[in-house]
Amino acid sequence: MKKLTHYDASGTPRMVDVSVKTETRRTARAHAFVKMSPEVMQALPANPKGSPLEIARVAGVMAAKKTSDLIPLCHPLMLSHADVEVMMEPNGVRIIASAATSAQTGVEMEALTAAAVAALTIYDMTKGLDKSIEIQDLYLLEKTGGKSGDFRRS
Repeated sequence: MKKLTHYDASGTPRMVDVSVKTETRRTARAHAFVKMSPEVMQALPANPKGSPLEIARVAGVMAAKKTSDLIPLCHPLMLSHADVEVMMEPNGVRIIASAATSAQTGVEMEALTAAAVAALTIYDMTKGLDKSIEIQDLYLLEKTGGKSGDFRRS
């Protein structure tokens, strides 16, 4: 049975020692969805604060680079790539965030953080129109590299 890695034998939280791991290329992609009314969707292009989609994209990339500042036991990583795609759909905005590095630990948290912050940015920029906007379905789509191998959500 697998065990949680962020706890020592006595149950105390700890940062995982990755110094014995081999550096490999690691990638991750994450998903989030911001559900909103058709009225809010129509107003997106005319937002007085600027384009919520472009600002969310940049916010997500910035967040990926700051993940270890936000999640207490994450390792600071030198990312070789971070990107956020935002796509308008009939009932909301779909977000796909990706991150890559060559390191001793993976970038799942960086991709998830990017997707979450991009979604929060869209909410922040549109909440004046409707407070009932929902952030939904934040999850890992896939990851590659590392000892645990590849993962793809089915």
